[in-house]
Amino acid sequence: MNNVDVATLWNNLIHFLDQGLTGASWWQAILVGLVLTHVTIAGVTIYLHRHSAHRALDLHPAVAHFFRFWLWLTTGMTTKAWTAIHRKHHAKCEREEDPHSPQIFGIKKVMWEGAELYRAEAKNEETLSRYGHGTPDDWIERNLYSRYSVLGVSIMLILDVLLFGAFGLTIWAMQMVWIPFWAAGVINGIGHYWGYRNFEAVDASTNVFPWGLIVGGEELHNNHHTYPTSAKFSVKPYEFDIGWVYISALQKLGLAHVKKVPPKLAFGEVKAVADEKTLEAIIANRYEVMAGYAAELKATCARELAGMKARSADASLVKAASRWLHRDDDKVPAEVKPQLAEVRAKSPVLDKMVTMREELRALWSSTTSTREQLAADLQAWCRRAEESGITALRDFSIKLRSAHA
Repeated sequence: MNNVDVATLWNNLIHFLDQGLTGASWWQAILVGLVLTHVTIAGVTIYLHRHSAHRALDLHPAVAHFFRFWLWLTTGMTTKAWTAIHRKHHAKCEREEDPHSPQIFGIKKVMWEGAELYRAEAKNEETLSRYGHGTPDDWIERNLYSRYSVLGVSIMLILDVLLFGAFGLTIWAMQMVWIPFWAAGVINGIGHYWGYRNFEAVDASTNVFPWGLIVGGEELHNNHHTYPTSAKFSVKPYEFDIGWVYISALQKLGLAHVKKVPPKLAFGEVKAVADEKTLEAIIANRYEVMAGYAAELKATCARELAGMKARSADASLVKAASRWLHRDDDKVPAEVKPQLAEVRAKSPVLDKMVTMREELRALWSSTTSTREQLAADLQAWCRRAEESGITALRDFSIKLRSAHA
């Protein structure tokens, strides 16, 4: 080979490393990389999470296999491991056995080492055996996807370099960190640590953002933990779940079948007394009912505290009550509870509303009362609420009497 041939080969190599097969500029490559990571996010939220882990929807086999293949290429994750770990997270949420709880491991650990926690739990055969049922176990899963999980991301690396040259390494690196950071870190970490809550779920789950765009709707984590078997994560008019948009499109094309969405409490004519049908509707929509009660309590609290503030009440009491009085008792920090007790002692209205909140909750917490007894208890609760002299309680009770499934 002469010097001219070597120079030509060298120039061609430099050109390839600079341009790749596409000749895309750096910003075009970044744009393509973001699209690719978004497809991966869609695969995680639609296929792994809502379809496989929670069975909230059925996917056409072609769609399911596409996502399975794509996730093998871009993450190396297997359906069985992801599904099992997530199911265990729900079953053991924020207890010692939870695979990735910031309440157990600390927010920094989950935020920055969430992928390591996932990989460690994926080696737990008991977890895979107990929680991984119903996941793919066909020939290609056993002999390719699960057996050679590293091969997929290696192929993706080659494809990125072929398409974008040396800059493809950057695109590949972005793909490799996208899920570990956004899903394993942000959602598993911040989604149980910081954000707003629509519902008083039994755990510390939060909605990180009201608009689920970056992580496919997973940002609405409190909504999901409240209704884990729902295929739709958004529940408020101002919330947006892009994963649900894709699912709706797939359903219209006959490629998906939604099995469950969040229940919605309906209202009709106000009944003279709450009956067993009213009771059924309230129990079925108990999270929504308690969220509505919390809103009334918060508004009443603001009015009562304004009066206390005018009477030069302790500012720390006012602040504590504003933040915590509408929350469930088990979510209130121990050091704040004496302050809330003092506020309740100074405000009979707030004390009454907090007391009746716990009495209302007892309607679905009881394990010994008969259906007839619970209906009678609901009627008695409504009667006390409407005779309390507290406008918020009276209006809330009247609204309950109009509820139906």
